[in-house]
Amino acid sequence: MKNITRLRLLRPIGAAFVGASTTLAFAPYQWWPIAILSPFILLLLLREQSARSAFWTSYAWGLGQFATGISWVHVSIDTFGGMPKAASLFLMALLVGYLALYPALFGWTLNRFFPSDSRPRYFLAVPSLWLLFDWARGWVLTGFPWLWLGYSQIDSPLAHFAPIGGVELLTFALTMSAASLAYALTARRPVILLIPAVIFATAYGLRQVHWVEPRKDETKSIVLIQGNVDQNLKWLPSHRWPTIMKYTDFTRENWGADIVVWPEAAIPAMEYELPSFLSNLDSAAKMNDTAVITGVINKTESGQYYNSILVVGQTPYGEYELDLEERYHKHHLLPFGEFVPFGDLLRPLAPFFNLPMSSFSRGSYVQPNIVANGMHLAPALCYEIIFNEQVRQNVTDDTDFLLTLSNDAWFGRSIGPMQHMEIARMRALELGLPLIRSTNNGITAVTDHKGNITAQIPQFETAVLKTELTPTNGSTWYRTIGSWPLFVWVALSLLVGCWFRRNK
Repeated sequence: MKNITRLRLLRPIGAAFVGASTTLAFAPYQWWPIAILSPFILLLLLREQSARSAFWTSYAWGLGQFATGISWVHVSIDTFGGMPKAASLFLMALLVGYLALYPALFGWTLNRFFPSDSRPRYFLAVPSLWLLFDWARGWVLTGFPWLWLGYSQIDSPLAHFAPIGGVELLTFALTMSAASLAYALTARRPVILLIPAVIFATAYGLRQVHWVEPRKDETKSIVLIQGNVDQNLKWLPSHRWPTIMKYTDFTRENWGADIVVWPEAAIPAMEYELPSFLSNLDSAAKMNDTAVITGVINKTESGQYYNSILVVGQTPYGEYELDLEERYHKHHLLPFGEFVPFGDLLRPLAPFFNLPMSSFSRGSYVQPNIVANGMHLAPALCYEIIFNEQVRQNVTDDTDFLLTLSNDAWFGRSIGPMQHMEIARMRALELGLPLIRSTNNGITAVTDHKGNITAQIPQFETAVLKTELTPTNGSTWYRTIGSWPLFVWVALSLLVGCWFRRNK
């Protein structure tokens, strides 16, 4: 009896350590094989467990993964939230505990409906259920699809699947490989190892496929300005004009560029407060045949706030005027940062829930591209870049570049900004479009259409990145059809798996 009890305790503890190791598969570590080994070991731990025990084992795995993988969230809560240490740790534990529910539900569902060591369990149920609960995590309560396993493969051979089925197809390849390893071991059938071998060989062969071609005759010069403004000082009235002039001076030194890009909310003021400055910036940019893109906060007459992107200078919009119809407004807002769920209940509890401008309104899900100096850019503000389907639907036939503005200063010197850049790179690879990423203190970089970083400046420095970027012709399969065929496969696999189970 004691041995049984000890085993029941050891499995969740072991699962927690295995889940924690999964973080090493992602940036900045990028030991991508761990993304196969971690679910492989989890599947071994789930064998011969009841659905209830499988729930807790998988829950422990999720606690390990998210406690280490999104530890950077605590930096923003603790440093900028104004909460007592005990309260900030409690809030972090609440978030990790919630996210761990999704792998827990995976384990429960798998062992409840596919309990035996069978081929339907490993080759139909495991990849399908993993994708299903990943999708749910990316949708429920506005979604948080951070740490999807596929993101860890941006520099692995499996990355070549991204233009076909996006990051979800990479996750499918990983879980199918992990399931194959588990079945080969438990059924003592080494021939099954041919499945991951074929998956990797196919991915390796796909590197020869060129989904898009660069339009080299339309290369544009791009300048990205990393202001490195202290987050604690940025919104103080005494620092408003020093911050604005920092960006203005760097821009004046680079009027020869086709496009100059400032970060998210680079202007620490409402747009309506600076009409003269923005009008002068627009005129100067036009005189120098340049377009300037910047993040800015907007407020409507009815009191709604928007996190927006503004472009001035060489644009099709004419002379500068405060017209919110000509702005991109962030749609996917950051929970607790830009809106507070259950705000009436939570705001009185702590200063963290009442941060400045934590009541933003949403822009439309699909919005027109930004047009700067003849180039069409599909924008995503900060957190939005992690929502692959939203970014895909905002890309049009005219889109030349992906554009993401961010301010990761909230997360200090944590691993968060590196993971954020990894996700942004995946968007470029999926859609076959070069990416421009401008941030306050890093990572500021551009990538080619394969997601490779071609130019970058160091974090935590005031710096200017001067580079050239070439748009592309053509389209990837993922850009054209999205990931719905994969989820049709998920539905069919679960139906077939249930049919096998019932007949058996």
